[in-house]
Amino acid sequence: MKPYHSTVTAAFRLAAFLIWTLAVIPLYVVILLGGRASLPLVRRYARFYWQVTARLVGFTVKIKGTPSGERPTLFVCNHASYLDIIVLGSVLPAVFIAKKEVSQWPGIGLLAKLGRTTFVDRRPRKSLDQRDEMLNRIGKDQESMILFPEGTSNDGNRVLPFKSALFSVAETPVADGRPLAVQPVTVAYTRLDNLPIGMVWRPFYAWYGDMELAPHLWEFLGLGRTQVEVEFHPVVRLDEFGSRKALTDHCHDVVAKGLIKANAGQAPLRASH
Repeated sequence: MKPYHSTVTAAFRLAAFLIWTLAVIPLYVVILLGGRASLPLVRRYARFYWQVTARLVGFTVKIKGTPSGERPTLFVCNHASYLDIIVLGSVLPAVFIAKKEVSQWPGIGLLAKLGRTTFVDRRPRKSLDQRDEMLNRIGKDQESMILFPEGTSNDGNRVLPFKSALFSVAETPVADGRPLAVQPVTVAYTRLDNLPIGMVWRPFYAWYGDMELAPHLWEFLGLGRTQVEVEFHPVVRLDEFGSRKALTDHCHDVVAKGLIKANAGQAPLRASH
């Protein structure tokens, strides 16, 4: 059974998103021109942009756990679709790590660049370049970063294996000499107009395989209000596990268990916005 789709709602949300984005960009660019001294304001402004965007597209975000207050922190998350960017951007003052192809996507590529996304080449032989680019942002700007270590989006019912290559940044101590804080995060799309989103409806949120972006976005925008659950798991560090592979496996396991619980409606939550 397909959920109810409103063409009027889709058109209104799309128009509201475009108007809001065009209104925000000029001031945002001015703030960016302030350089490193303006970074705290840039982070607040970006989060405010995504918070309003989340409301405009019909998201209600619920939180479990506490986001890391350390800067920098590497947040590692499961990845169902481009919608994860709206959700995570609305709750975290952090920049995204994305595959370099995203920079060429119409519309989304521009937003990613304005959001100061770090674009990486995920081919194994480029892993050192990826680590150096991430370390540059973490070391110089003390930026917290959001990583999708599955390397691709999926159907939202499971968590694909995490790729350990990008976890190499966790091997380098931060300014105070401690290993970088790493926080696993689970994102789950759980309810539509207060009805559980099961496997049949989840493809309206998950974007994967050969799905086309524009039709998928239009279908999503015409749905009702969606509850999204974000669970922040305890912060960990590389020295607690002894190897990058062990850290990667731990993060995958806790994120995957969190997704299973959220999809089954077992996670106690508090409202975010």
